[in-house]
Amino acid sequence: MSHHKLGFKSGLEIHQQLDTAKLFCDCPSGLRDDKPDFEVQRELRAVAGERGEIDVAAFYEQLKGKHFVYQGYEDTTCLVELDEEPPHPINPQALEIAMTVSKMMHCDIPKQAQVMRKTVVDGSNTSAFQRTVLIGRNGWIKVKGRKVGINYLILEEDAARRVKEDSTSVTYRLDRLGTPLLEIVTAPDMKTPEEVKETAEAIGMLLRSTGKVRRGIGTIRQDVNVSIKGHSRVEMKGVQDLRLMTRYIETEVKRQIKTKGKEEPHVRNVKPDFSSKYLRPLPGSARMYPETDIPLVSLSLRGVEVPELISDKVKRFMKLGLSKDLAELVVKERGELFEELAKKYPKIKVAFIAETLTSMLRELKRKYDVDVGGLVDEHFKELFSHLSSEKISKDIVLDVLMDMAKGVFDIKKYESLSSVDLEKEVERIVSANKNAPFGALMGMCMKKLNGKASGKVISDLLKKAFSK
Repeated sequence: MSHHKLGFKSGLEIHQQLDTAKLFCDCPSGLRDDKPDFEVQRELRAVAGERGEIDVAAFYEQLKGKHFVYQGYEDTTCLVELDEEPPHPINPQALEIAMTVSKMMHCDIPKQAQVMRKTVVDGSNTSAFQRTVLIGRNGWIKVKGRKVGINYLILEEDAARRVKEDSTSVTYRLDRLGTPLLEIVTAPDMKTPEEVKETAEAIGMLLRSTGKVRRGIGTIRQDVNVSIKGHSRVEMKGVQDLRLMTRYIETEVKRQIKTKGKEEPHVRNVKPDFSSKYLRPLPGSARMYPETDIPLVSLSLRGVEVPELISDKVKRFMKLGLSKDLAELVVKERGELFEELAKKYPKIKVAFIAETLTSMLRELKRKYDVDVGGLVDEHFKELFSHLSSEKISKDIVLDVLMDMAKGVFDIKKYESLSSVDLEKEVERIVSANKNAPFGALMGMCMKKLNGKASGKVISDLLKKAFSK
């Protein structure tokens, strides 16, 4: 399939949750699985925007005639989320993150920004609109030598979380509503499905480089806009797995090739079998109007620092002596701690530090069924302090981590013996078992001196005792 001959064009809309409190109130933005404390019921309808027109997508949702149930919690849901109180001032931490990403993407930044209301009538917002503010525009990023335009970078509220639906109603949970969300809209600069995937990966890496975005399933969502020559733009929602992105796009291209007659621009929801179904018409500008409860927001890049990209950090760690795979793994999981330990303990091999922070934890979980979730930075700092002062041996690090994870670590159990005491203990074992072969004696010494010295040290002492 020649995408060039087909006139293939594609752009991305990426939505990334930020790791802060909510955007227009002080409520926490984490998800909850416990039983909600209360429910309220609402019906929503489309209204005319600033130009006096009703948005076609909002009107389409209103025609479904459904009512909406909202679940909340007494301690983490406030009146702002229920649309019973005006929004608070915009979250300054979320705004700073948005400014940082805008700078990383070389965007133009206005001096002042107007918070807008975007009409949404599918029930996912209690107010029937989403608050959204344009932070940057006309930017760009480099993807494998190509320049990809960034049309807009927007800071907005995430929607409520859909938990169930029937023929007459939809039930949402308010824990996610209001979570700060960055929306990044690229130009339609991708000419092949593979370029779309590469761009999504590059943007995801850039966002993670800030260290201030949420991680895990559902915290980042990609919508893909696709069109071929002679066809209108189609927005594909639900393309979550980047490994499958190209296949979803190829399937949509084939659908457009087979479609007879001109389609209206519309939104499609993708299915697990890579097909898709019509969802609604594409919304237009009629759904936007100013938010009157929030004053203009002043914007300035003064003092905004651009963080090191993950890709650059991986290269830097490789120069220290890590393999590419190990560098990528430690950057993803405990990059800052690795760097701190590598600087503080230059005599300890960097690969050993990285493996201790990553693969050893996997081994504890997989092989010994140990819950390593409680191991924090302070545990590793204490571990490497003991290693550096030679109070413990590298050979028993796994055992130390296991005890730390279980909360029963005691340095006295593992503290190394002096070389003189070790030599005396080995000689006692040899003297008491004069006819035993070397292998048996090694086993006895390891059992007796477990955690007190490395296997190599014990073996060398045993050979020395044998030669006497």
